[in-house]
Amino acid sequence: MQSVVEKKQGENLSANVRREAEGRSRPLALIRNIGIVAHIDAGKTTTSERILYYTGKIHKIGNVDDGNTVMDWMVQEQERGITITSAATTAYWHDYQINLIDTPGHVDFTAEVERSLRVLDGAVGVFCGVAGVQPQSETVWHQARRYKVPCLAFINKMDRTGARFHWVVELIRERLAVNAVPIQLPIGSEASFEGVIDLLEMKALKFDEASQGATVITEEIPAALKAESEKARAKLCEAVAEGDENIVNEYLENPDLPAEKIRASVRKLAIAGKLVPVLCGTSLHNKGIQPLLDAVVNFLPSPVDIPPVRGHDLKNCEVICEANDFEPQSALAFKVSNDPYLGKLVYVRVYSGQMKKGANVYNPRTKKRERVMRLVRVHANQRQDVDTLFAGEIGALGGLKQFTTGDTLCAENQPVILERIAFPEPVISMAIEPKTSADREKLIATLQIMADEDPTFKVKADPDTGQTIISGMGELHLEVRVKDMMLDYKVNANTGKPVVAYRETIQNSSEAEYVFDREIGGKRAYAKIKISLEPRARGTGNEIIFKVKKDEIPNEYRDFVEQGLRDGLQTGILGNYPLIDLSVFITSAGFDSVDSTELAFRSAAVMGLREALQLAKPTLLEPVMKLEILTPDEHLGEVIGDVNGRRGRVREMHATEAVQAVQADVPLAELFGYSTSLRSLTRGRASYSMEPASFEVVPENLQKTILNR
Repeated sequence: MQSVVEKKQGENLSANVRREAEGRSRPLALIRNIGIVAHIDAGKTTTSERILYYTGKIHKIGNVDDGNTVMDWMVQEQERGITITSAATTAYWHDYQINLIDTPGHVDFTAEVERSLRVLDGAVGVFCGVAGVQPQSETVWHQARRYKVPCLAFINKMDRTGARFHWVVELIRERLAVNAVPIQLPIGSEASFEGVIDLLEMKALKFDEASQGATVITEEIPAALKAESEKARAKLCEAVAEGDENIVNEYLENPDLPAEKIRASVRKLAIAGKLVPVLCGTSLHNKGIQPLLDAVVNFLPSPVDIPPVRGHDLKNCEVICEANDFEPQSALAFKVSNDPYLGKLVYVRVYSGQMKKGANVYNPRTKKRERVMRLVRVHANQRQDVDTLFAGEIGALGGLKQFTTGDTLCAENQPVILERIAFPEPVISMAIEPKTSADREKLIATLQIMADEDPTFKVKADPDTGQTIISGMGELHLEVRVKDMMLDYKVNANTGKPVVAYRETIQNSSEAEYVFDREIGGKRAYAKIKISLEPRARGTGNEIIFKVKKDEIPNEYRDFVEQGLRDGLQTGILGNYPLIDLSVFITSAGFDSVDSTELAFRSAAVMGLREALQLAKPTLLEPVMKLEILTPDEHLGEVIGDVNGRRGRVREMHATEAVQAVQADVPLAELFGYSTSLRSLTRGRASYSMEPASFEVVPENLQKTILNR
């Protein structure tokens, strides 16, 4: 399969010449910003490693089991054999520049996937040929769909015992609700897997083992697979004709469409999200990667193939950011990290304009400008200095002190605010304290740095005990962060046992009015606020809406009212847990032109909120996890009984190869130590994975126990 020479490459030739003269390595039409996403242990990092090898980025293949892959460069990643942080790199395939991000598969590090998908144009979903569509596969796929990221599917591990290509394709269609269409078929399976059949060119592709798969051998399709291949190609032609009205007439005249027509239609439909091309191979044994790279450049979009990013200016008017080097500057900070040599690095995706070393960038959140001291392209943990980042590129900026994840970088004279990245709420927390008093200040500073890097890692002080509490997405997440602190920052600390991060919400509507009228420092401070509350659907978050006239609360006080309410929502009235999923309406207010102050309005907002909460039937929420257990048939009864005993609800059961898959919703509070219990129940033969599903009301009898601890 040869790469398509896109039409846009020939358009705007003079602009492309200017770009090249100014240092752009590739025209925009030849850039691909892609991510590798999947369930843990599906083979993402192994696939990324082979991509780097066959594109010439590295000259020796590393393996996850040996702890020597380029993309898993952190000590803990190499020790644990999992990806913890997303790693970015740039490679070149034929004439194309591929900016690649390898993302984690473990649910505890879902924020890394979320922020990566937010800035990518396309993704490769890697699926295990034996396990099929696993829970985290569904999660990352839905994340990609939410950001409208076109995807390819790569069915990996076709050489493993139990690998079933067509079964996995059906699972992708059913569980992910997408139009998955194979553009390849495997030649053999399990131990006899030899290569793939390219259904567009109707050729067999095999991979020379002596060259570690670098030499691709093109052959005629084996006679035994000829009929199956023709049938699969006919289905591919039918699928593209159904989706692309431009080739319907040609298809009706001759159903056997030429390869170029199929390729162009698959590209069009894949970018529109109407079709998911399915490929296969075995990354570990170096088969199927070069056709996957061809599929990336042929079927995934360049920055000019997707709709321009939309933001708004400081007056809330819509701004369209065209992917063009000569448009006003706009970029999104999607990640922050601390480099031991370069200091704070802000990772950005440039949507329009250019980022230049030594130039100023404006932050509309802080309303301040900062100077870019350094620009780098990233290759895992290595850095390459550049003078300019162009539209469509991904890189990192040094010297920016006040930028955080989700901030927009733009020109001060043409400000734009891009949509921020939404991250899930932490579900687990633990107390942490320094081992010695000398470590106290260093501990607090280090925790703050880590919280800046990871939006799902939260740090706060317990108002009752004064303890420092850290929160995250799971036991592994907190364990990794604590070990990072000790290894990278040399901070010694003691930690308590992990506890559930509960939330509070309301069940009824309510209304309350509060008048703040006090003498402070010899001067009267006055404000009156009336607040009404309404519950919202679970998972929709909080909203604050002003329903008052400007003469009731002047504009200069509104920010203080809103800040008071947001601070008040951080501490509930049952157990001081944050409040979620409610609407706060400011329905009326009283203002005195002489005696009203910022402090008065802020205090009235907080106290009015607390009085309204008392009347709204507050209740406690707990995180519920989506649990999938793979267990042999003979242990199914014990596993289900154990789930029921943990207040779990079994949602679905289905048989896979030699095992039963049980999907259930179980409160996180009941899952501490579950790994040991499951091993004991099934004699070590079962496995499980889990991810946050939702927050649900805690049963009333348990609420009393939790709140009286």
